[in-house]
Amino acid sequence: MKRSTCLFAFLFCLTFAVAVQAVERPNIIFIFADDLGWPQTTARMHPDQPDSCIPYLETPALHRLALEGRRFSSGYAPAPICTPTRRSILVGMTTARTRGAEFKSDFDPKNHLCLPQALKKADPRYYCAHFGKWGSQMNATPEEVGYDESDGPTCNPEGNIDSGANDMIDIVITPGCTIEDPKRTFLLTKQSIDFIERQTEAKRPFYLQLSLYAQHHQLQATEASAKKYEAKGEPPRDFPTIFAAMMEDMDRGIGMILDAVDRLGIADKTYIFFSADNGGEPHQLFGLPVNSHDVPNPRSPNYPLRAYKQTLFEGGIRVPFFVRGPGIAADSWCHVPVAQYDLLPTFVELAGGDPRAMFADRDVEIDGGSIKTLMLTGEGEVKRPVPGLIFHRPENVVSSAYRSGDYKIFHHWRQDRTYLYDLSKNIGETNDLSTEMPEKLAQMKETLMNYLTQVDAEKFTKERDEQIRAQQQKQGQNMRLRIEERRKQQAEAQKESPMN
Repeated sequence: MKRSTCLFAFLFCLTFAVAVQAVERPNIIFIFADDLGWPQTTARMHPDQPDSCIPYLETPALHRLALEGRRFSSGYAPAPICTPTRRSILVGMTTARTRGAEFKSDFDPKNHLCLPQALKKADPRYYCAHFGKWGSQMNATPEEVGYDESDGPTCNPEGNIDSGANDMIDIVITPGCTIEDPKRTFLLTKQSIDFIERQTEAKRPFYLQLSLYAQHHQLQATEASAKKYEAKGEPPRDFPTIFAAMMEDMDRGIGMILDAVDRLGIADKTYIFFSADNGGEPHQLFGLPVNSHDVPNPRSPNYPLRAYKQTLFEGGIRVPFFVRGPGIAADSWCHVPVAQYDLLPTFVELAGGDPRAMFADRDVEIDGGSIKTLMLTGEGEVKRPVPGLIFHRPENVVSSAYRSGDYKIFHHWRQDRTYLYDLSKNIGETNDLSTEMPEKLAQMKETLMNYLTQVDAEKFTKERDEQIRAQQQKQGQNMRLRIEERRKQQAEAQKESPMN
């Protein structure tokens, strides 16, 4: 009896393994830009919002990706800064649950089932690579969370290494420059294409995450692109011409990857996602005005959204979000709100797994839900533990936010006040409906606060807030002194140069 049971178990496992091998799984490519605002491509991000793109920019590859797939008009980064977003994507959780709303965190991804590990659990054949920017203070290397190939635990300095910008002082003094391979975009493109070619030849499904260093400061562009935009004249919004040049260089690299996928004949079994880690910068390093957070300004690089990177207003967290692949209608739209912490369960389902079942026996629940149905139909509901999207940053910008349907609440901890916006009618978040719709406000606030309590999210305290503000003031003063000293050193070096 015992022998027959063992034989049955062996045959079952063998049959399951053969069945898995017989099913062809899709490839998944995730192209991830840095500091790219919602309207900062030539592809309109909402059909009814003419200002949701910037025609002055030239991004034909991204426009092509949008036209060949589906645009998510309400796509969100989990956080308004890079590392919390990257951490959130890796484990499918909000920054509140990871207690990682800032760069520094005790959260250890190695103690959780991470994205590449989950893909391999869905189908062991998946081969995973991460190229480009990993993130600061991630508390794990790419290999430690399941990647088979990577550039290691890289961050912004690696993106600036070829220009010699070693720290923030260098970037402030030289915020833009021309270089042969700006932000290492073309090196990363070459790596990615080589990876895709090798996996295609090996006939195994793959996951590739290309985390670009562009568009983060230092702004870099090829000399040809820089001259092109200088000749083009003043941009229609408050960004420097070299930003537009760097954007076109980044887009060129993306176009090479799209071409490679088509050339290799794998477009019909490859999903390509594009998004960004947070909203766009205000570009104050170039002396350009920092538009007020209070009113969206048509000159803002993020217009018609309010504010920028760092904040939980739409300008800080709403980002481009495109998907192309089998079963996705060309030039289609989805207006259901989605967040990048939905990607882990989405990728698992695309890989043939059941994300909820996969995480059911684990101590920590994921917050994301699969958006596969939305990708294929443009309609439906994302099944998450808490309906809607939650954002949390109680330090620095001292706020939390919750989007449910068309509505969003924004809670300011220092003011102890909650604002309510209808984003379908007021995307710029200027019309507070809290007094007009008190029941809606109370319902959404209760959901947000209950969730933050449930996951033991980081808390706002007046003492910590005062401490951080004092630290920021001191750091700002020290930064100004260091910049002045560095500029003096440069001036003295130029005087002593034989060329003078």
